[in-house]
Amino acid sequence: MELKETLAGLLDDARARSLSLLEPLADTELVRQHSPLMSPLVWDLAHVANFEDLWLVRALGSDAVGAEYDHLYDAFEHPRAHRPSLPLLDPAGARRYLAEVRARALACLEGARLDTDEPLLDAGYVYRMVLQHEHQHDETMLATLQLMAAPGYRPETGSPAPTVGGAAPVPGAAEVVVAGGPFIMGTDTDPWAYDNERPAHEVDVPSFVIDTRPTTNAEYLEFVQAGGYHHPRWWTEAGWSWRNEAGLEHPGAWVSYGAQSWALDRFGVEVDLPPDEPVQHVCWYEADAYARWRGKRLPTEAEWEKAASWNPKAGVKHRYPWGNRLPEADQANLGHARFGPTPAGAFGDGASPWGCRQMVGDVWEWTSSDFRPYPGFRAFPYREYSEVFWGPEHKVLRGGSWASHPSAVRTTFRNWDYPIRRQIFAGLRCARDL
Repeated sequence: MELKETLAGLLDDARARSLSLLEPLADTELVRQHSPLMSPLVWDLAHVANFEDLWLVRALGSDAVGAEYDHLYDAFEHPRAHRPSLPLLDPAGARRYLAEVRARALACLEGARLDTDEPLLDAGYVYRMVLQHEHQHDETMLATLQLMAAPGYRPETGSPAPTVGGAAPVPGAAEVVVAGGPFIMGTDTDPWAYDNERPAHEVDVPSFVIDTRPTTNAEYLEFVQAGGYHHPRWWTEAGWSWRNEAGLEHPGAWVSYGAQSWALDRFGVEVDLPPDEPVQHVCWYEADAYARWRGKRLPTEAEWEKAASWNPKAGVKHRYPWGNRLPEADQANLGHARFGPTPAGAFGDGASPWGCRQMVGDVWEWTSSDFRPYPGFRAFPYREYSEVFWGPEHKVLRGGSWASHPSAVRTTFRNWDYPIRRQIFAGLRCARDL
């Protein structure tokens, strides 16, 4: 299939996915701010359109569809908490903007040269960037939907509450030793890679031990019941201050009915806390405190990437833990196929060469690393994707979640967020020194 035809099909698939995600909701739910942590869903829709307008229309030399909307949908100009007060497009206007931009973008694609040395167009890079941006906003919208009050969100009008299933887990916790030595971190060749994943560079990582699966709800509950939220010895100074300020007692979306009775709020519906599922909705401070309590620590992002991607026998790096083939349903839980994580230790077919499972999908995994540029980093095609976020204010997450689209997941992909952030679908995997 010709590249242009492939890209057009991927754009259509992404749009259908975004619209179907919100199709069950009334327009009143789209304009409501369900949490001050998140935008109204209608803002996300029009922001997706505006980003496409910028990069698939104007950047390719065509006239803007909606330049007058640029200031409204600039994420840097307007923090999420303030967006409901803006004169936003209503749902019908946002859908119309999406459709008009897409028609113009496809017309531009027809005339674009993709066999060029121009970095923005080479191999369709700008189209891959815009595709990932839309898929990433789908995950953001799912985080918003998780925060909706009861009766909550249903994937289809009138359907039962989302349920989770998956491959059988491996019973019990296990660790694996990752041998020390150099490996190649990042990439020079992945056509989907963002600027912060580049360039590829050699990193010498000392031997370490890492868990073969993410931390479960049952394991994290032991920390809660042992009083982990009430002992500052497990927390960093900043983490303990935040725990007290926010009144944290347990992960987000957990509901307590006494010390021995716990439930999970899943899209507005309470279910018994699934003991074998990876814990999610923990911030970096909570993940770090738990790991300390276990006598372990969070892995660095270099350790995480080596455990996820490096084949020590062949001395080669893989795009995914299992190799370079695109994800299959028996290898990873991605693309909101189940609307929640699968049991920890599942997906043996998706294990890395070291034996680590679920390094891709299910829950984002906090690392100990600050978000920093790789040696030789060059911002492309705009500074605001990565460069403005460098520094200790943001911690790196790896691996993607059950809500992440496969196009926005790979062993080099770097996510980042504030250490207080817990509405995202994030958990942890422990490591320790050898």
